[in-house]
Amino acid sequence: MSARVFISLGSNIEPQRYLKAALNELSYHFGALTLSSVYDSEAVGFDGSNFLNMVVAVDTHLSIAEVVTLFKRIERDNGRLVGAKKFAPRTLDLDLLLYDDVVTQEPVELPRAEITKNAFVLWPMAEIAPDLLHPLLERSYQALWDEYDKSEQKLWLVPFAWSPS
Repeated sequence: MSARVFISLGSNIEPQRYLKAALNELSYHFGALTLSSVYDSEAVGFDGSNFLNMVVAVDTHLSIAEVVTLFKRIERDNGRLVGAKKFAPRTLDLDLLLYDDVVTQEPVELPRAEITKNAFVLWPMAEIAPDLLHPLLERSYQALWDEYDKSEQKLWLVPFAWSPS
C-alpha cells in the first residue's frame, strides 16, 4: 500500500537549477509528481538572499526513514554540505512535510511544524491539497491559509517551467 507524501523544496543558491535537479530526482524515484507553483520568499531565520520554494506531492511504498534518507542523499548529491548550519544559504533543502496522516517525532517530526508557520509552505500546500486536513489541527490547508496572517512573510509567485527528463 502506498503513502501520499508532501515535500517542501527550497533553494537560494542557483535556485532554478537546483529545484529542477531535485524534481528530476524525485520523478526518477517516485514517478508522477504533483507540483505547486514556485514562490520567491525572504530568508527566514537569517539574513540571506531570497529562496525559491515549492511543495511536491508523491506516492511511495518507501518507509518514512527511507524517504528521509533519500532526501538527504539528493541534497548531498546537489551540493548541500553535511552538518551545515540550519539557518544558512543552501543549494537544496528537501523536507518531509506529511506522510499520509502519520503523527510522529521519529525519525522526523510529522506533520512538520513549519507547515502552519511558514507562508512558503502553507500557501503551496493549500494550492495542491486545499481540502486535505492537517492531521493534528483537523482543518483544511485552504482554511489554514485563509486564516494565515499574510503580513508576516512576503511571497511572490515566480515563473518556473520543468518537465521530466
